[in-house]
Amino acid sequence: MQIPIRQAFELLEQPPLTCMRKIATSFALVFLTLASVQLSAQSAASVTLVKAERLLDPRTGNVLTPAFVLIEGDKVKQVGSSSQIGVPSGAKIIDLGIATLLPGLIDSHTHLFLDIIVPPEAEMARHENGLFAPGMLLAMVESPTKRAFLGAQMAREDLESGITTVRNLGHSGVDGDTELRDAINAGRVPGPRILASARKLITRGSYVQNLNPALAEPILQQEFLLIEGTDRARAAVRQNEFQNVDVIKVTADDNLTVPELAAVVEEAHRQHLKVAVHAVDKTSIQTAIDAGADSIEHGNDSSDEQLRQMRDKGIFLDLTPTAYGGFFLKIMEPTIVLSAETRSSRVSSSARRDKQYKDFVQRVLKSGVKFAAGSDMCWFYPGNTRGQASTATFANLRDAGMPALDVIRAITIHAAEGLGWQDRIGTVEPGKFADLVAVSGDPLADITELERVRFVMKDGKVVRNDLTKP
Repeated sequence: MQIPIRQAFELLEQPPLTCMRKIATSFALVFLTLASVQLSAQSAASVTLVKAERLLDPRTGNVLTPAFVLIEGDKVKQVGSSSQIGVPSGAKIIDLGIATLLPGLIDSHTHLFLDIIVPPEAEMARHENGLFAPGMLLAMVESPTKRAFLGAQMAREDLESGITTVRNLGHSGVDGDTELRDAINAGRVPGPRILASARKLITRGSYVQNLNPALAEPILQQEFLLIEGTDRARAAVRQNEFQNVDVIKVTADDNLTVPELAAVVEEAHRQHLKVAVHAVDKTSIQTAIDAGADSIEHGNDSSDEQLRQMRDKGIFLDLTPTAYGGFFLKIMEPTIVLSAETRSSRVSSSARRDKQYKDFVQRVLKSGVKFAAGSDMCWFYPGNTRGQASTATFANLRDAGMPALDVIRAITIHAAEGLGWQDRIGTVEPGKFADLVAVSGDPLADITELERVRFVMKDGKVVRNDLTKP
């Protein structure tokens, strides 16, 4: 709203007090007009009713049938039966027939900016950490712009498979995941809601060794922040804070001390950031526990006593059943030639790991520790999108002996709590984001239904719908 020039001059000719009053009145009218326009836009928020035969509540395990979800804008407004929900005139109706609705899936441990192709057998043998490091180094030294497009593709494929929220825990360059998060939030590219961690905090030599000394520091700085003493540990957290991260990721190994990790935790908590710690062996797990980590990622070698300590301290265990069920053979055999000796060795080692993981899962269930699940997906899986590869790993937990309902809780309500977003996501409830997925069958009877998501909604907007006719 503008004041005509002639009127403005007339105001200036008035006595000062009168002039000021009239100008104030004009600005007040402008403000009220803008406020009215904004309120009108808010009141015109889109209204959608989603209908399905069933809705699974992961908190209770109860199934509402038939189910009606009323959505206003990007939030759930009501959930109930047809008699409980009054549908406003003009609401868009989405009828999913006999499908089962669930909350949007949450992958609490992923790496959207890596898509590692396993190198040939001879090439793996030539390198320290030969399965992973060559592909990681290639991603680090290539163009950040190229990597950004990879991240955007992986994010879209996750979303299309029903993963509406992810926690990206490292390996995204200096600012890849924070920028992708912001681009998705701004509607520039499609993808899940992202909690970003920027660069991973590590001790020197955690992932790669024997780099060219003249190039080592610049290369490492593209992917990691080094912890060398408590002061540098705090500084590393502050560098990531500058990138506006949502979480701090640390890799714990034998070189990381409790005081160093405690300094990271203290500095992160000052900024209300959680700390997720990669810890696999018993020593690293104990370091994470003693330093007060918010979550322990992987934790495969946890003792019963360590699980009890996690439970008592409220530390989340983030399970990553990625390698279960011969995963590495599945991604290697379509692309590289394996010797008979290597294949036999892989089959035997996979069987041993599966047996150990089954035991681990049972001990986790008995311990009472809070747990979530993540795919830890960073691999190129021939014939599968990133989303298909990620959702397939969740089903591994059922194969390892976890009840289907607990698997679903681990990637919905429990994951939301572990991320600190239990008030926003994880269940289909009034006030939470309208993130919904639907499958044709019953995921409690067949957990692999999660690998065949047919309907995806994020923020009240349909991403995919293979269940209703246009």
